[in-house]
Amino acid sequence: MILYYHPLSSYCWKVLIAFYENDTPFERRMMEDPGVAEAWLALWPLGKFPVLRDEARDQTMGEASIIIEYLGRQCPGPFRPIPADADEALEVRLMDRLFDNYVMTPMQRIVADRLRPEESRDRHGVGEARQMLGKAYAMLEERIGARQWAAGNEFTLADCAAAPALFYADKVEPMRGGFPALAAYLDRLEARPSFARVLQEKEPWWHMFPYANG
Repeated sequence: MILYYHPLSSYCWKVLIAFYENDTPFERRMMEDPGVAEAWLALWPLGKFPVLRDEARDQTMGEASIIIEYLGRQCPGPFRPIPADADEALEVRLMDRLFDNYVMTPMQRIVADRLRPEESRDRHGVGEARQMLGKAYAMLEERIGARQWAAGNEFTLADCAAAPALFYADKVEPMRGGFPALAAYLDRLEARPSFARVLQEKEPWWHMFPYANG
């Protein structure tokens, strides 16, 4: 298993959490290393990461959720990203989509705008993204409620999505003061060994994140 990734990418974090949860061995191909970007684009011309290359099975996988499901199928272990029960699986997939589409996406829109030259920034678009985050926080606050993890009592694909989405979103649109259930959930995620490892590994590059210092 070879993972092409960037150390600050939220979707790469999502996949790394799954690898660490299951203790699945893999080789790293980081975008900053010589020749990696060329190999990555040859495998996945869309130019998005993460990308998983499974040499043993001659398979190339993109899209973080699909990579995690693929790992669950090809490298079964203690971490089950998708429950066997059909109703529970549906809830996991729904929560995964909620975090990706309504937390991760508007967060990335805000971050991307900060990286633009001042004269090219989209104040209206950033305002819309912040409004969407507020709506998502409120919905997730109610939906998670007293749950231990995103979709119930077990750590799943949904939590792999939630951890980077909420961590980054809280940097650009803080939510800990107004959403106690969501804030407590993020605390549990940050204490989880798999995500704590991801957060530790990001440190050499963290200064590159435009909201690193608020």
